[in-house]
Amino acid sequence: MMEMQNKKSQAKQLKEQQSEQLKVGIIGCGLIGKKRAKNLLGQKLVFVCDNDLEKAKQLASEYNCKYTTDYHDLVKSELDIVIISTPNNMLVPVALEAVKHDKHVLIEKPGARNPDEMKKLIDAVDKNKNFKTKVKVGFNHRFHPAILKARELIKTENLGEIMFIRARYGHGGRLGYDKEWRAKKEISGGGELLDQGCHLIDLGRLFLGDFENAVGYADTYFWDMKVEDNGFALLRTKKGQTMHLHSSWTEWKNLFSFEIMLRNGKIEITGLGGSYGIETLVLYRMKPEMGIPDKQTFTFEGEDKSWELEFSELIDAINHNKKLSDLEDAYKCLQIIYQIYAWNEKNKKTQ
Repeated sequence: MMEMQNKKSQAKQLKEQQSEQLKVGIIGCGLIGKKRAKNLLGQKLVFVCDNDLEKAKQLASEYNCKYTTDYHDLVKSELDIVIISTPNNMLVPVALEAVKHDKHVLIEKPGARNPDEMKKLIDAVDKNKNFKTKVKVGFNHRFHPAILKARELIKTENLGEIMFIRARYGHGGRLGYDKEWRAKKEISGGGELLDQGCHLIDLGRLFLGDFENAVGYADTYFWDMKVEDNGFALLRTKKGQTMHLHSSWTEWKNLFSFEIMLRNGKIEITGLGGSYGIETLVLYRMKPEMGIPDKQTFTFEGEDKSWELEFSELIDAINHNKKLSDLEDAYKCLQIIYQIYAWNEKNKKTQ
């Protein structure tokens, strides 16, 4: 409970610091942009932007703020933080503009379409020495209560070293999914490995550290699209720890499953709330005589606080000039995904 309580306490303290309000702008007023607007911890939303004028107007009316269809207008205005929740092809161009104008940035996952784009953003932040830019990438799954609880259990219980991780994440899409922007490679950069797979890879790195090797397949089984609707991968650390993952756009019943196998037990996380089911963690403790392990179940119901907890980390970094590793994490995640894409293409040709 310690790590979860610390995160919640930090978020509460930041929310109460109304006198130190920061001005926030949101670019992209869709589902994710609206979620971000609801989780600003008392900071002030002053400007929103969307290519769709009606979407921008609607969100602006909810928060009594300015709106525009030109992100340059927003980025040039008097803001402290820019949140970028656009399709993938605009993530880096907008972030580069925001950094140029000395803004802190929260950029949604995967952060870029490919590693080269992400490297441009990393270089731009490094060069902006006059302003200590804080950039956070939207890997909110790190802040889900079951993930926080798992990290706490690994620290406090005698569970031993992690041997391997097995993870699955998927949904089934919707009618016309193959016509949406995610299906267009020039906009998205890739398919399901970039969409939900990047969350699994990021969580894998959170628990295991860097992966040295990555192999896998990225195939299209159902949807009429040029990007993969399913990704299968094996990732391996320098120490030989392995992660096996499958991300899918043909999971007709929404699914999240993350299993951490340790020498003295197992942590099994299922569900994310909502259509994914109640978020649940089951801890299996190995007995000295082995056999059927002892079992302890934790359930996490109620409102999803991961968005708020994630934003609190950005605010804390800004207020106390703390270093964030998010850009490097996103870069390494993208490198892994493109290593899998390359392996997939090479092995398709040799079959």
